[in-house]
Amino acid sequence: MIVEGLAGKRIAVTGATGFLGTAVVERLLRSVEGCTVVAVVRPGRRGGAAGRAERDILRNDCFDRLREEWGTSFEARVAERFSAVAGDVGTDGVGLDDEARGALASADVVIHSAATVSFDAPLDAAVEVNLLGPSRVARAMAAGGSPGHLVAVSTAYVAGTRRGPAPEALLPDTPYAIDADWRAEVAASRRLRGDAEAASRAPARLAAFEREARAELGAAGTSLLAARAERARQDWVGDQLVEAGRARARGLGWPDAYAFTKALGERALLAQRGDVPLSIVRPSIIESALAEPRPGWIRGFRMAEPVIISYARGLLAQFPGLPEGVIDVIPVDLVVAAIVATAAAGPPAEPEVVQVASGSVNPLRYGALVELVRGWFREHPLYDSRGQPIVVPEWSFPGRGRVQRQLSRATKALDRAERALSALPLRGEQARLAARLEDRRTTAERALGYVELYGAYAECEAIFEVGRLLALSDRLSEEERSRWCLDPRVVDWTTYVRDVHLPSVVAHARVRTAPGRRSGPSRDARGRAAILSPDRHVAAFDLENTLVAANVVDSYAWLATRRLGEGARARFALSLAAEGPRLLALDRRDRGDFLRSFYRRYEGAPADVLAEDAWELVATHLLAKAFPAGLARVRAHRALGHRTVLVTGALDFVVAPFRALFDDIVSAEMSVVDGRLTGELTTPPPIGEARALALGTYAASEGLRLEESVAYADSASDLPMLEAVGYPVAVNPETKLAAIARRRGWHVERWERAARSAAPLLPLGPRP
Repeated sequence: MIVEGLAGKRIAVTGATGFLGTAVVERLLRSVEGCTVVAVVRPGRRGGAAGRAERDILRNDCFDRLREEWGTSFEARVAERFSAVAGDVGTDGVGLDDEARGALASADVVIHSAATVSFDAPLDAAVEVNLLGPSRVARAMAAGGSPGHLVAVSTAYVAGTRRGPAPEALLPDTPYAIDADWRAEVAASRRLRGDAEAASRAPARLAAFEREARAELGAAGTSLLAARAERARQDWVGDQLVEAGRARARGLGWPDAYAFTKALGERALLAQRGDVPLSIVRPSIIESALAEPRPGWIRGFRMAEPVIISYARGLLAQFPGLPEGVIDVIPVDLVVAAIVATAAAGPPAEPEVVQVASGSVNPLRYGALVELVRGWFREHPLYDSRGQPIVVPEWSFPGRGRVQRQLSRATKALDRAERALSALPLRGEQARLAARLEDRRTTAERALGYVELYGAYAECEAIFEVGRLLALSDRLSEEERSRWCLDPRVVDWTTYVRDVHLPSVVAHARVRTAPGRRSGPSRDARGRAAILSPDRHVAAFDLENTLVAANVVDSYAWLATRRLGEGARARFALSLAAEGPRLLALDRRDRGDFLRSFYRRYEGAPADVLAEDAWELVATHLLAKAFPAGLARVRAHRALGHRTVLVTGALDFVVAPFRALFDDIVSAEMSVVDGRLTGELTTPPPIGEARALALGTYAASEGLRLEESVAYADSASDLPMLEAVGYPVAVNPETKLAAIARRRGWHVERWERAARSAAPLLPLGPRP
């Protein structure tokens, strides 16, 4: 029935770059000889629709079997039977050009599987794709005079959070249907976007985003702070729309915006399809393949995988759900077979629904699934960073509300602790405590997100009827049933979970599955090898707290007291110490303002005397507080032929003694009149964005590439320079930079000081 029904047919597929759509395209090309497939895909930035189809569809490992079967003729045969046209179901008119309109109009079957499948998508995005997408495709088919049969993929969870049987019927004909006005919901979601955008631009809200950016990045510079504040604003708008979708969906009896917009999408499709023949396929929770194209094939993490991996890593000890409840899972290849069989059966006289689910005929109980998962990970544990097996916890079945409250309290407490630590001047090893707190907070937030997203599905008590699905299976011949499995009763859940699904999940998660230490170089060794590769061009170094454990206050205090009497030295020390809190606050707020304010203290100082004293400052004080490993690293880069550059906000006469160590120095410079310093800088100090620009100008003038260069720094205020190069290195990072480096996977160096003896709060220069 299937091959004969689709032989010679032209089949258009939307959503072909997704998990289900990719599997549909592959199965049609491999198992339905004679049909041609047109993928309607949103164009990528590189290569348009064809380029994206090549990258995201044909190169997926789903096609490994077909590539092996066809051998050297794979590309030629694909070119004969597969093509891609540009389209976007999230826009009116589906974003079709003339070629795409012609392809859609000439299709005998259109399989619409495009969807925003995230359970926490912003409401307006879910509305545009899930609610309006199917009817847009139907209208485009009708406008082009297409005689094609539309097979629209929905979800069984349009039934909402109801209990009991959920029939294979159009929503208006079901007893649990809520007659929501889909047009009003579309208008409301679009207004919500505008309202949220306007609210995000209120002065108080913008100030809060700025404070958030500064708390994360410190004095990183205006451009980075502005970019982070704008990202915080956009995230806030998205969060408002996510929460609005969740609240609206639950208020009407759906678990989330995904099921809600899919349900209204079915209503909109029925209202706007015109004369287009329509079949609706409603799968339940789609998981890895039972057999086709190979056992365990999966694309990305679905619903259960993040929860399973978190449990196996010991990060999730409990999850809401009913142990006797049904987790309605269906392997992806059964869904693909049902979609293809529905298309092959031909257009129905009236719209009809086919549900693809297991719960009514072959239920997988939540308690049984938990036992299978727990038993498997006891036999095949994951391993922690020390190579020790992780013992999975006992699983409990608490109520969703209690778990949410516990995780919410834990998340807030950890967030407060992390913020408090971030405000402290911690560095290096001490900053690791903040990183551990961040880890725990992230784990708690992730667990809370899983409970909020998936908890309702673990407690769902709807039973999806599959009479039409089984009737389709009965229409197949014996030989066809062996090739096209539609019947969920054939799945042995113990075998599927233990031998198919869990091994695939673990492989895709890229988690540690073997004891002992990892073979090969460590991550630190690999990072060090990359930055010390002969291929690098520039090695740029910050000075203060990167190469020496000192700052501009140290240098100024030493120089200012070098020639003072005892009484004056004491008064100076007390005065500067009293200013400490104000100076620290100014430094955190704006590094440039801090330096200018501080450097004005040099006004009237004799330039030649300071230049002479600076050599003694470096020899007796700064080098005693240096990091020998850092100085050795500078020499190592020079030995490899890299251009070494010191980029610092320190004054030029202070860093002049370091010139022998570097090829070039970029520093602050102060004007001199009649042999005395004016206290005014001749150019903006190389800090923040200016530091990155100075480094970029230097590299361009020397014909060197920043993407092949290395930068070393210790503070979030150095982010512009670190982000400007291809190989950033955080050295004894303060808390904010440590967190950023960890999130971005940057290389981190921890260098010890030359002298560990206690140093005075203010280093006073020795009297001559």
